[in-house]
Amino acid sequence: MNPVRRRRLWFVVAIVAASALSMTLIAFALQRNVSYLYTPHEVLGGAAGEAVASGEARFRLGGMVAGGSFSRAAGSMEARFRVTDGDAELPVRYTGLLPDLFREHQAVVATGRMEGDTFVAEQVLARHDETYVPKEVADKMGLAHDRHGVQTPADTGTAQ
Repeated sequence: MNPVRRRRLWFVVAIVAASALSMTLIAFALQRNVSYLYTPHEVLGGAAGEAVASGEARFRLGGMVAGGSFSRAAGSMEARFRVTDGDAELPVRYTGLLPDLFREHQAVVATGRMEGDTFVAEQVLARHDETYVPKEVADKMGLAHDRHGVQTPADTGTAQ
């Protein structure tokens, strides 16, 4: 083989190897920062995976704040409430300030990990107006409503 061709071949091989290495590193970095959204039914039913159930994985929990479930000890920043998707409820513990629009019977998305049978949230997001529900939560809540035959305002033709 001609020395010029050999040099070009090694140059191309080096570029391909460097590209493959950089793409692998990028994929690992992005995978570590991905935060999946699960409903309480998926977490408790095991559909979310073993890493989620064991508390190893950080993920988002979406659903509605169950009525009558919110409590906060006097003088404490720790809030406890339950998130429901219509099929199951999961207890949540959060230490910090809750969003102004946080209340029972409202959509919520919490980011955190499982500790035993309780979800420990690092961040809690509440819906920001009367018509907003995160798309992923709305889709999963819609499936739960269909399974249970629950009528929603969109089904009955009335607005909220």
